[in-house]
Amino acid sequence: MRLELERRPAPSRQMALLSPVIAIALTVLAGAILFTLAGKDPVQGLYIYFLSPFTSAYSAQELLVKASPLIMIALGLSLCFQANVWNIGAEGQYTLGAIFGTWVALRLGGWDSPLLLVTMLAAGILGGLLWAAIPALLKTVFRANEILTSLMLTYVALLLLDYLVRGPWRDPAGFNFPETALFSRAASLPGLTSDGRLHLGVVFAFLLAGAMALLLPTTLKGFEIRTFGQAPKAARFAGFGTRSLVLFVFLTSGAMAGLAGIAEVSGTIGQLLPTISPGYGFTAIIVAFLGRLNPIGIVLAATVMSVSYIGGETAQIRLDLPTDVAMVFQGILLFFLLACDTFILYRLRVRAPAASGGRR
Repeated sequence: MRLELERRPAPSRQMALLSPVIAIALTVLAGAILFTLAGKDPVQGLYIYFLSPFTSAYSAQELLVKASPLIMIALGLSLCFQANVWNIGAEGQYTLGAIFGTWVALRLGGWDSPLLLVTMLAAGILGGLLWAAIPALLKTVFRANEILTSLMLTYVALLLLDYLVRGPWRDPAGFNFPETALFSRAASLPGLTSDGRLHLGVVFAFLLAGAMALLLPTTLKGFEIRTFGQAPKAARFAGFGTRSLVLFVFLTSGAMAGLAGIAEVSGTIGQLLPTISPGYGFTAIIVAFLGRLNPIGIVLAATVMSVSYIGGETAQIRLDLPTDVAMVFQGILLFFLLACDTFILYRLRVRAPAASGGRR
């Protein structure tokens, strides 16, 4: 007897929509088991991890602050994934956006004008776009695998960030810590509240999500992206260019990641540090698929994933758990999401062993 996966003739659309909900429920159940194994009260652990982020105005603001870079990065990645283009290097594009924008802030820090912030944001977008252009060109010109090239460039970007904050950009008055000087007031995204870290970058994220929700179903470019993802031969027959589409989705994705990078640095942190991201670029991949590559779904999924960051920090303080518990929960969620999606496309069959030949 053996188990086999057999492709379903018609996957259920209802189950495709329910799959993220089931994956989240199974993640909560797995979390209860993990808390029990760690010697913690599972009810208290689940409350602290999943519900405490919603219990105060400050923590609710932090959810939005954590969700905004995830939304912007995941929106860009959703364009790539819908077109079957696999950009796995959003973390590097996010980092280059932060680096390019910081260069403007440091060089023009004395320029007390709203145009400074505009220039910084444009530089951040350009940085992410240029870093995404490298794997895009390698794929279109040399047919290189974009998964490998975009991922490897992420580590190049992180090493460049580390070099800059420990070397030429290190603040002389920073007591030898690896960090740049604090951004000037003109180089910082304005806050939206007086008692939290909510800033204008959060508005950018929701505006981008709304724009994509309106434009993707109604424009020719949105149709082209979907057609390439679902029927590439039909897309080529219709005259859509493969190279131009790869460049478009890669550069747009990189630009959004770069905007997220400079928005996080200038709005939330206020300076460039070696730890400007807890892994937003990689977590955004989960967000994109959890949100079913839909802009509205991505907003909801990013909020769910931001709970893992806030809940992980709270669990570290109140339950004496390591901060890596957030990554554990994210990995569990991804596992259950992929498992649910597998059973949407396939059914499990039990096969009897093949009958043996004749007797000897």
